[in-house]
Amino acid sequence: MASLQDQLLKAGLADKSKAKQARADKRKKQKLKNKGTAVGEDENKLAAQQAAEAKKQRDRELNQQRQAELEKKAVVAQIRQLITVNQQPKGNGDTVLNFTDNNVVKRMYVSDAVHKLVVDARLAVVRLDDDYALIPTPVADKIAERDANVVIYRADLREENKQKSAEDDWYAEYEIPDDLTW
Repeated sequence: MASLQDQLLKAGLADKSKAKQARADKRKKQKLKNKGTAVGEDENKLAAQQAAEAKKQRDRELNQQRQAELEKKAVVAQIRQLITVNQQPKGNGDTVLNFTDNNVVKRMYVSDAVHKLVVDARLAVVRLDDDYALIPTPVADKIAERDANVVIYRADLREENKQKSAEDDWYAEYEIPDDLTW
């Protein structure tokens, strides 16, 4: 079966130059059409890549948030463990230990020996859930590194205790002789 162009040429209704021109126009149109779809495909491909990059960035941000939450939970667990492992007994006593927590005066009944340890800055008061616990000061330092809001009371950080320790050291500049006998 011959094409319409061949049939028109045989019938004498068209000449060869017009047929050539028609073929050339058809080829040009086809090239432009192919070029246009290639640009369209590139745009689609570029849009898909941009969407994938945006999704990856969003996923990275979500992972960072999750990681931060996990680290926060780990710090809370470390603090809880430090407190529970190093918690000192309050003792059976009627001595009142007053301290402030968020500008509210709180009380804890402790023995005289424990009260002296707290006042001498050997023990610190920390918050454990809704209660308070006594822990050694070096442990309170470790807890303060993780979260300073958990440490409620430390006697060594009070101004009056700093002045008292400075007064106790007035003799520190004097040498003690080695040959002193009593």
